[in-house]
Amino acid sequence: MATKSKIESTSEAWESGKLGQDETFVKIAEEIKQDAIDESLELQMISIRLQKSLIEDMKMIAELHGLSYQPLVRQILMRFVDCEKKQILKAQYLESKMTEEENQNIEEKSNAAA
Repeated sequence: MATKSKIESTSEAWESGKLGQDETFVKIAEEIKQDAIDESLELQMISIRLQKSLIEDMKMIAELHGLSYQPLVRQILMRFVDCEKKQILKAQYLESKMTEEENQNIEEKSNAAA
């Protein structure tokens, strides 16, 4: 009885096709419903009107990054929201710091006057 020798699992073996291309081991994946994917990723469908030229530009940029344009729009929005939240938090921190310093100055002045 002839036995096949085991192929070592290396990146070269996978890239060359020695591993991963034998039809004996092919299995059809279960159908995944889009709703299940959306729910697991916490995605919610929205509708937004954008200029056609903007959409075309985003599609071109997305293609250059190997994406479709909708994931690119998600990335753009996430970057914007993250940046805005940081700016808001920084502004609030600086405002509270200034208020704290002003209160200390008032307290020092009232102690000096007493």
